[in-house]
Amino acid sequence: MVMKRKPLPDVGELVVGTIKKVFEYGAYVTLDEYEGMEAYLPWSEVSSRWIRNIKDYLREGQKIVAKVIRINRRRKQIDISLKRVTEGERRRKMLEWKRAVKADKILELAAEKLGKTKEEAYREAGWKLEDYYGEIYAGLEEAVLRGIEALKEAGVPDEWAKVLKELADKHITIKKVKIKGVFTIQVLKPNGVEIIRDALKKAYEKLPENVSVRIYTIGAPRYVVEVTATDYKIAERVLSNIVKTVTKAIESHGGIVEFNRER
Repeated sequence: MVMKRKPLPDVGELVVGTIKKVFEYGAYVTLDEYEGMEAYLPWSEVSSRWIRNIKDYLREGQKIVAKVIRINRRRKQIDISLKRVTEGERRRKMLEWKRAVKADKILELAAEKLGKTKEEAYREAGWKLEDYYGEIYAGLEEAVLRGIEALKEAGVPDEWAKVLKELADKHITIKKVKIKGVFTIQVLKPNGVEIIRDALKKAYEKLPENVSVRIYTIGAPRYVVEVTATDYKIAERVLSNIVKTVTKAIESHGGIVEFNRER
């Protein structure tokens, strides 16, 4: 079970839960991130539409994303809402939850290898990765991309770093995205070919880590540029910089540049 540092969620927090029991005027929900603590989902917070039968919306065993709307910390009573969660929030929270579950499993396996408890895994490694990278799984992804130093940077002890790196390499596959576009370049000078070649070479300069660029011709004056990265935003930013760099280099020699982004 995924562990949290705090015993109770906060008002306004998104939580992942499993419907435990459905009644006529509400449902009890087990909060998966808070050691099975129960929350109450009132009938009025299920949907913004009129409900004829609550069981048309909820079923026992159903996984949901809800928003915490009230907490009695002394009695540990929690009320949640389903209707106040947007579709975008639901998708983001479920992705976050799935990543947390994967990270939890890797920490559990590491603890078994080292003969320690899962609580020790979180305390000695997990929370350090969360503090440094904002998310435990993100820290493990960095280990796959950059090596064991990514874990040590976050303050993870050597014995944990070594085992976590091995497990991360085994259980985490970094997805890559590729975007591309086509340059049409003309330089009406005797050394135009060299000018174009030198301009395109600049595309390979100062690339971020884990970003690759490939440029090839599909018949002069057209040149394809492909950018591969782990994130669309990074890829788009790199491609944009390449277009600016190449355009500036070509135009400084009186050349003409046109760039068409392929979808």
